[in-house]
This record gives sequence, C-alpha cells and structure tokens, in this order.
Amino acid sequence: MRTIFRQAIALILLALLPAAATAFFHPKKPSWRSDEVTPAVARSWGDKVLWIDARPLHDYVREHFPSALPLNEDAWNDLLPAVLDAWSPQRVIVVYCSSLSCQTSREVASRLRGEVALPQVFVLTGGWEALQKTLPKNAAQNDSQNDAQKK
Repeated sequence: MRTIFRQAIALILLALLPAAATAFFHPKKPSWRSDEVTPAVARSWGDKVLWIDARPLHDYVREHFPSALPLNEDAWNDLLPAVLDAWSPQRVIVVYCSSLSCQTSREVASRLRGEVALPQVFVLTGGWEALQKTLPKNAAQNDSQNDAQKK
C-alpha cells in the first residue's frame, strides 16, 4: 500500500513540473493579474476605450493606435490634461507601452488609479507589439496622418 502511495505522489510531482513550466512560459498563457487585458478583449469594447500610449513621445509621434493619447512619466504634467479632457465615467482606460517586457504602462496605469483616482484602468498585455498584430495593415497612425485628417 505504501508503494502505491509513493508512486502516486511521484507521478503527481512529475506531472506538476511540465504543467508549471507551461503556465509560466506558454506564449498564450492567461493573465494572472486582474488589471491586464488582451488586445482582442480591449478592441471588443469599441469606442468605450480611451487608449493611452505610455511610450516615449517620439515613438507615439512615429506611430500609435488610432485615437490613442500620449501619456508617459517624462511629460506627465503636460500630457495629463488632454487625457482628463477625453475621459468620462463611461470610458475604460487601456494603457499600452512597447512590448510585454515594458513596465511603463503598468507605472502609468498605477498613477492614473492612485494619483488621479480613475476607475477601470487596464494594462494591455503584450503592449504595442501585440496591438499592432490585431490592426489591419497601415491602420496605425502617425502625427502627419492626423494633421492631414484635420485639414
């Protein structure tokens, strides 16, 4: 009986190793954080989303999600008023930065929740890299496109 019990424990432990590895390294793993949202889910919210680009301003000017507003730590005081003007209680804020490894979006989201007390602030899983993959070709905007559209 003890041998069966030991073998069962050994099998369970052996099964946990690949399961744990998959949970941490699988490219499509679910988020363990409640404030993260995937590009597909965020895009499904449609016009309800206020997109915030937390990358450096030169990256935003070069290319950004259509309708996204810039907001980063370097120019927080200058850029925050435009974000607050665009925000309404019905809107959900989704903050993105460059990639999955970028923490800037998490810092900006934290400040929006803590300092500005905005509810429903999410961080985009995978950042701009992941969001670009969901866009039709040439759908990303840059400031010269925005200027042409305003004319």
